[in-house]
Amino acid sequence: MNPQPAFLLFTLLLCLSQFARPILGGRHNYAEALSKSILFFEGQRSGYLPRNQRLSWRSNSALHDGKLQGIDLVGGYYDAGDNVKFGLPMAFTVTMLSWSVMEYRRQMAAHGELRHAMEAIKWGTDYFIKAHPQPYVLYGEVGDGDTDHYCWQRPEDMTSSRFAYRTDANRPGSDLAGETAAAMAAASLVFHHSDPHYANELLIHAKQLFEFADTYRGKYDNSITVARKYYQSVSGYADELLWAAAWLYRATKSSDYLDYLANNGDALGGTTWSMTQFGWDVKYAGVQVLVSKFLMEGASPKHVEVFRRYQGNAEKFMCSCLGKSGGGGRNVRRTPGGLLYLQHWNNLQFVTSASFLLSIYSDLLSSSRSSLRCSSGAVAHPAELLLFAKSQVDYILGDNPRGTSYMVGYGMNYPRHVHHRASSIVSTKVDPTFVSCRGGYSTWFSKKSGNPNLLVGAVVGGPDAYDNFIDDRSNYEQTEPATYNNAPLLGVLARLSGGINGAPKYQHLLPGPVPISVTQVVTKSWIAKGRAYHRYWVFIHNRTRRPAKNIRLSIGKLYGPIWGLTKVGSVYKLKTRSQTLRPGQVVHIAYIQAAGPAIIKVSSYQPA
Repeated sequence: MNPQPAFLLFTLLLCLSQFARPILGGRHNYAEALSKSILFFEGQRSGYLPRNQRLSWRSNSALHDGKLQGIDLVGGYYDAGDNVKFGLPMAFTVTMLSWSVMEYRRQMAAHGELRHAMEAIKWGTDYFIKAHPQPYVLYGEVGDGDTDHYCWQRPEDMTSSRFAYRTDANRPGSDLAGETAAAMAAASLVFHHSDPHYANELLIHAKQLFEFADTYRGKYDNSITVARKYYQSVSGYADELLWAAAWLYRATKSSDYLDYLANNGDALGGTTWSMTQFGWDVKYAGVQVLVSKFLMEGASPKHVEVFRRYQGNAEKFMCSCLGKSGGGGRNVRRTPGGLLYLQHWNNLQFVTSASFLLSIYSDLLSSSRSSLRCSSGAVAHPAELLLFAKSQVDYILGDNPRGTSYMVGYGMNYPRHVHHRASSIVSTKVDPTFVSCRGGYSTWFSKKSGNPNLLVGAVVGGPDAYDNFIDDRSNYEQTEPATYNNAPLLGVLARLSGGINGAPKYQHLLPGPVPISVTQVVTKSWIAKGRAYHRYWVFIHNRTRRPAKNIRLSIGKLYGPIWGLTKVGSVYKLKTRSQTLRPGQVVHIAYIQAAGPAIIKVSSYQPA
């Protein structure tokens, strides 16, 4: 391939940018992403919508929830793309929203989003107050997944069951009550200064719910069996009991809750379980990070040894995410594009939650002037944790092999066929014609066009283990959003919006200019025999002020031929008349494969 003048190739790059998907992107506008990720929660609201509702295509819905049981359960959030109100993931969502605000309130306020974030929290806690009418009664679900999924309707039209399910002393749900206690305690801290009366009301509920969870122990999905198919409590309730105690200590500073954490650490798993995931079901990593914070703050000298064991498990989680676990340690799998990968269905929920914990722990290490030491012997400085969290967020926002933003409305290339009932059916304000239960499937679900309503800020399930993604409404494992995807992301986006240069000591860890850069773009994709194929163009750019010669490339995960290179032993060289790139010159190569991008790096070159 003959070298082309730099300006011609730059022109080609500009043309390609109209339809190609860049693998390596530039700096992201985290403040914009933060604003949009908060706005998403307005699309999930149930009940009477306020006058300041910004997603104007939504209307009031589910206005009789709880009526059959003689209780007002209007309000709260729909969990994902359906119209059910599931209590466990809703409570986790509110806990994580509250934790995000507590840690990064200043950054949210700087971008004018603090009020919106607090409104999102209060929309949840107002509902939980209604759902907890007596000390030992907690309603944990309105509607059920089976009848709801049989229909494809706007929430404004829904005709599916709105039966309300509860836990009580005879039908306990310690995981549900524990998580709701954590949400109320965490939210009380958010409103402590702005609305102390409301904060105190939340704290009263939190204490009662924790007592309910601890006194009458049992898994909530044994009492609310209709939840088991959709939000089964696989981890049980032990982690939620510790989680609630940790948040109640943070809210009250009562040593009783520290004692509970210390005395029950072994029995309930806080000191014995090291996890590689954190989410609506498994809370251990979150508990362990909170207890690490208490330890670093010197909260309870008499419990130091026990709390160090909590911290040891918190650090195992961090090391597994960073890929630094050694020996018998478990490193979290990554896609070829570098995304943490734990499961095929809604994997991004674990990416956003892990990124949040990495950001929090990075700040904890910075404040204590310490570093992370992994069982492999590897050391990670605080900035490394934050930079890795940033890489995961950047992937979600578009720096990935497909160049797809997995946040709806952010960037130019984002999912248009989101698996979401309200978003996929025309707004009642545009066409109030009733959409029937099954009619929604034939009229709207099967439409090939994109959703008529933009669910701004929604983070969908995301790509598969090989960075592949199919934007199809029926592909719910990849295109369905969820509130618990967004909630922890708020905190990370707020943190990143404030910059990552806060620790000058670790400035050398930040990425610097690359002399010879390699940028890949996907220029075409197609399906053949059930496999997704991609054509990749690779641009090699001499960014130095001197000519570069004898450029050698190392390539991994390449499963076919590559045009424009010649293999020399274990490396590749440019197939050009001259082996020298002038300053600013760009050459391009290409390959096709049914997988994510190959790993292409400059292994060596010589300044001419």
